[in-house]
Amino acid sequence: MNTRETSENSTQVTDNNPPDAVPDMEAVAIAKARSREEKQKIFRERALKLALRPDTDDQEEDSLELIEFMLAHEHYAIEMAYVREVYPFKDITLVPCTPPFVLGIISVRGQVISVVDIKGFFDLPKKEITEGFRVIIVKNEDMEFGILADAVIGEIRLPAAKIQLDVPSLKGIRAQYVKGVTQERLIIMDVDKVLSDESIIVHEEVGN
Repeated sequence: MNTRETSENSTQVTDNNPPDAVPDMEAVAIAKARSREEKQKIFRERALKLALRPDTDDQEEDSLELIEFMLAHEHYAIEMAYVREVYPFKDITLVPCTPPFVLGIISVRGQVISVVDIKGFFDLPKKEITEGFRVIIVKNEDMEFGILADAVIGEIRLPAAKIQLDVPSLKGIRAQYVKGVTQERLIIMDVDKVLSDESIIVHEEVGN
């Protein structure tokens, strides 16, 4: 048997080794075709799954983060973007020269916050204040005060499509400060309008 040695005598290669096998081009073509079909099938399945999967980003854009609470016998909600915090109703100080719906002021970590009873503002029946009452401190760029809530239900996410903007059943002053109502009679309050109400701003300045 003839052999060929490298200069370092480290590798031997026989001259009579069989030549490299010639690939079967037809078999390769079939394998590639099958591979393409499998890939296309996988892509189709992925596309179908993506089409059926809910788009989380769209859901977030088309829904509202709200805090739900009670005023008298009615359920209300405020957008979380306007809510600074929820605080216990306690240690309130009365302020002269304010309308009946302005209850007074409280101190929240050294900051003085006016508290408004929206029930009086909306002509809703008042309830005896108990330990379960809470102050929802709301704010925008120009104003900040607390809204007295009979009870706070909690935070919710509400699809915008469930909000009815035209609410003919709401009349009087309440209708001016409502963004919409759901089929379950959850009233979405327009906090920006409440915070911008001149009667509250004027009386707060007088109280100060």
